Amino acid sequence: MSATAAATAVSRRVPVRGAERLSYAVGAVLVGSGLFHLAVFAVDGGPWDGPMSWRKPFTFGVSFGLTLIALAWVTSFLRIGERTRTVLLALFTADCVLEVTGITVQAWRHVPSHFDMETPVNTAVAMSLAVGGGLLVVVLTVFAAAAFREPPAGPAGMALALRAGFALLMVGLLSGAAMIARGVVDTRTGHQQEAYHSTGDLKPLHGVSLHAVLVLPALAWLLSRTSWSRAVRQRIVLAAALAYVAAAAGALCWGLATA
Repeated sequence: MSATAAATAVSRRVPVRGAERLSYAVGAVLVGSGLFHLAVFAVDGGPWDGPMSWRKPFTFGVSFGLTLIALAWVTSFLRIGERTRTVLLALFTADCVLEVTGITVQAWRHVPSHFDMETPVNTAVAMSLAVGGGLLVVVLTVFAAAAFREPPAGPAGMALALRAGFALLMVGLLSGAAMIARGVVDTRTGHQQEAYHSTGDLKPLHGVSLHAVLVLPALAWLLSRTSWSRAVRQRIVLAAALAYVAAAAGALCWGLATA
């Protein structure tokens, strides 16, 4: 293969497939659901913080929707089998719907969505959310491993952006898993109310780090539309990645200081 052909092969991305289109569509619906519940909050009012507020269907809808859209896009640059990618995207899409639906249903029922084991229905929802969270970790870990196993395709800086984005995403997943584990322990030991408030110190880190996998690759893509040299674009992506790491560290410090 000539140098020109090799460069072309590295820079191209996989064409949009059915699973990717479905992920984009479902992600848009989830974002719309989140924004709808922001409007509900504006009309209905109530507390913004706490386990029973319209904040949860809003933030989870928007966050899961954006993450799903981001994953459908950025995984097209990974060197991973198309069938494997399709299956993983389908699982991730279904899991995002499960998570947002469970949280939304509980918000309309005016009961907590997480750690609530007081009735069979609430227990079923809480357990389904926990299982769904475990599946999210598995799927995203496979994608992250693919990003580090072989350099992703794409324009200058995309490989670094994807690897940094997935690394920060894993930090977000680990912080989320830690919050769930802490809440489950509090619930199992009879401290139901403490479970809703004991995870606040990790929430800022969790929220900030989850979306690096969208922000950094989007920056690399935007830079590819400029006339700047490859070296300059790579340095900008590196600086942005370091800044994002600093922001995540700052979010953790702020959460620990204010919890």
